Amino acid sequence: MKERLRGRRSFITGLGSAVAVTGLGAAGAAAQAPGSRFQAVRHSDDDWMDKLPGKHRMVIDGVTANGGGEALLFANNLFNANKSAYSLGEQDMAIIIVMRHFATPFAFTDTIWAKYGKPMSAIIKFTDPKTQEAPTTNLYNSPAYGLALPNLGTTIDSLIKRGVQFAICDVATHFAAAQIAGANGNADAIYKEFTVNTIPNSRFVPAGVVAVNRAQERGYTLIYAG
Repeated sequence: MKERLRGRRSFITGLGSAVAVTGLGAAGAAAQAPGSRFQAVRHSDDDWMDKLPGKHRMVIDGVTANGGGEALLFANNLFNANKSAYSLGEQDMAIIIVMRHFATPFAFTDTIWAKYGKPMSAIIKFTDPKTQEAPTTNLYNSPAYGLALPNLGTTIDSLIKRGVQFAICDVATHFAAAQIAGANGNADAIYKEFTVNTIPNSRFVPAGVVAVNRAQERGYTLIYAG
């Protein structure tokens, strides 16, 4: 009887060890194997990035009010330099401009700037260089400012015609709506106005920083504009 009990205890102990080893093996399979190349998990929400035609991929991270203008300039430079030096056409360049943080309002149309230009100007600390007042239009869509603005005359519309896509930070959009609404306004209503008055070739992303991360994981080279 004692021998039988000892045998049974040994079997149970061995079974427990086997389960433990199996559990470790499963965890190890899920983890990144040492020395192997990292491969990020893909999410269907980001598949639009792979649908853009192009032999080269760039994501430009617009962070500040000035950075939003610089992002436009950089995109224009990418098109022009690749054409002159490599004979590449616009269809060969996949370019995403992320408008996040204080660059986010420049992804909105003149309708929004006409109504909320003053509070948005205060939030992002940006004024019309000609009037020194809050803009009533999206100045990055005007070719009339030349060297007075960091986009140096490159407009949003001109880049849209060349195929540039824009990613709009949803977190920053909610933040702007809340700041404009203040204590007594309706932030949800303002946010809705923002979402239906965006520039063409644009889409909302959960956060601009997430779009920058996901784009790099899909082969886009990062250019910072801030």
